[in-house]
Amino acid sequence: MEYRLLGGSGFSVPALSLGTATFGGGNDFFRAWGSSDVAEATRLVDLCLDAGLTMFDTADAYSAGLAEEILGKAIAGRRSKVLISTKSAFRMGTGPNDVGTSRFYLIEACEASLRRLGIDHIDLWQMHGFDALTPMEETLAALDTLVRAGKVRYIGCSNFSGWHLMKSLAISDRRGWPRYVAHQALYSLIARDYEWELMPLAIDQKVGTVVWSPLGAGRLSGKMGRNKPAPAGSRNAQIGDLGPPPQELFYAITDALETIAKETDRSVSQVALNWVLSRPTVSSVIIGARNEAQLKENLGAVDFKLTADQIKRLDATSTQPLTYPYWHQRRTSTDRNPPAV
Repeated sequence: MEYRLLGGSGFSVPALSLGTATFGGGNDFFRAWGSSDVAEATRLVDLCLDAGLTMFDTADAYSAGLAEEILGKAIAGRRSKVLISTKSAFRMGTGPNDVGTSRFYLIEACEASLRRLGIDHIDLWQMHGFDALTPMEETLAALDTLVRAGKVRYIGCSNFSGWHLMKSLAISDRRGWPRYVAHQALYSLIARDYEWELMPLAIDQKVGTVVWSPLGAGRLSGKMGRNKPAPAGSRNAQIGDLGPPPQELFYAITDALETIAKETDRSVSQVALNWVLSRPTVSSVIIGARNEAQLKENLGAVDFKLTADQIKRLDATSTQPLTYPYWHQRRTSTDRNPPAV
């Protein structure tokens, strides 16, 4: 397994991480993802460690804490061999303070995650979403307190816009507080919006990208495409997908993936994951697995490299129209901007 530095930090993380939203299946939404119990989760952790994948990503909101509990039991007795990444910010109760990134909530949320996971510190703790009601200074001061207390090693954010992240980094720099070294973000061949503003920011500010949904919520698994609807029982069949791209563009992307999969003697999902792994700023790609077979297939994404021509073909096929002001900048400032990603 390849290891990469997480942004501008000295912290090395595996190129692939295992996502645990499939652990527990605490409600209809998460059961559509998966419902691994402790025994199956332990087996998946075993397979990951054998392959050199040592980072496990979870969140308190996954099945209302059940995923963290199951992961904690699956790693019991081998804390020194694993890296734990978890997240907080989404609602975990009915009270007015059971959500967000206030000091009140974050201190409680951190302690609760540590209890569920059965550990004494979190290696990477990420704000699961932006809280527009809490001052950024309050959030970052609370995170500084938790880092100084030894309960959190590194901090990150998730699903932030460019100005959210840049303002947060500026505050941390001004106050001498820990910086967000990671941004957990949606990115795949069918969701390339991340490249327009957030990737240039990450390059400039040395923020590592931890990619979620690199297979487009399963649409790039090879099971869907032209004349191939979502299989019965799959997540897409049960709860739908995450939106764009338009159908014909999606088919063009899956057609290209199938062609390159044949050229490389790899699966469609392995090619799609490998493309994400080749992108700038990407520190780790989160893979999910409902069972051992899916995990073993996804682990194979790091065993080869796409050629420059194959990457170019996938880039060209998956390019989508830019929104303003990015199309204007690209059209009018080609001699002042670096080449497009």
